[in-house]
Amino acid sequence: MPGPAAQQRDRATERLTTATHPPSALRAVIDSWFFTLEEEVLDAGDLDEDDADALATAVNTFMEQRLADVARTTPAFAAALRGYHQARAAGDAPTAEALIAWLGGQKSVSSAARRFAGVRGDLDHFAALGFLQGMLTVLRDSGQPGLLVVLDEIETLQRVRSDVREKALNALRQLLDEIDAGRFPGLFLIITGTPAFYDGQQGIQRLAPLAQRLATDFSTDPRFDSPRAVQLRLPGFDLARLGELGRTIRDLYAQQASHPERIARTVDDQYIAQLATAVTGGLGGNVGVAPRLFLRKLVADVLDRVDEFEDFDPRRHYALTVSATELSEVERNAAAASVDDIELDLP
Repeated sequence: MPGPAAQQRDRATERLTTATHPPSALRAVIDSWFFTLEEEVLDAGDLDEDDADALATAVNTFMEQRLADVARTTPAFAAALRGYHQARAAGDAPTAEALIAWLGGQKSVSSAARRFAGVRGDLDHFAALGFLQGMLTVLRDSGQPGLLVVLDEIETLQRVRSDVREKALNALRQLLDEIDAGRFPGLFLIITGTPAFYDGQQGIQRLAPLAQRLATDFSTDPRFDSPRAVQLRLPGFDLARLGELGRTIRDLYAQQASHPERIARTVDDQYIAQLATAVTGGLGGNVGVAPRLFLRKLVADVLDRVDEFEDFDPRRHYALTVSATELSEVERNAAAASVDDIELDLP
């Protein structure tokens, strides 16, 4: 069973995205990196760009220099990159694709491709951090500013087996220590979780060293929370924040829409405020559970139609309806007309 670090590595490569490439951008990033290396080798003026063999050798040497620190701890990462470059230069597309898949954490990679690159097995828990270090090197040399990694809803660790939870918490502690030691320049790590995960006995409090590293004093007024703190307290939604979210989504949507001017004219700030009020009213005024449903209604029911139909006016042609089938359990309870309508999970 792969360790927590290896599992997160797989997710990171699957969802790797850049400003110009959707997930997974792994191959595009690596190709860009090799292109950069080739350009730097040619700029040195010591090689004839038509001498493919000499160029490939020089690029491999340059690559080894760039990955020297990573290769000491994770030689398989550098070997896979070298093999990918050689397979691509030889026109061996299947082997090149297989090695990209291996770098991306895929399990069903042919043994022939692995033998070609000189790697064995999968990148395990211990190699995953070395892989991350290598990816940061590749991203930096490809002109990317760094890597943002978001570990979302980490409170789900509270519901896994105790041994898996202990391994995951220790892996997180190890990652934080490595970041603090400067091993991952360019990495920005965000961990999201509920207060119960940070403060409860089934979360980080189970591992005292991790709890100490993430400890933050929230006893003061939220107005004085420091953005430099290890933990940031996220305030709940109110109508003003929900309206701000809606306006931001509308503006982002308009950038990709076929008729941005129609979007701006028809779905104005006043209408977004009215829709936010209507959605929260349908949920008993509980703004905290409204964002998901509000955004779904705004995008699918309003913005899409305004962009597609010239004569669609949401004020005249759209009446907000909320069916029970599109609500989560929390939202259904918020929308309940009385306490008798609230669903309770009783034995």
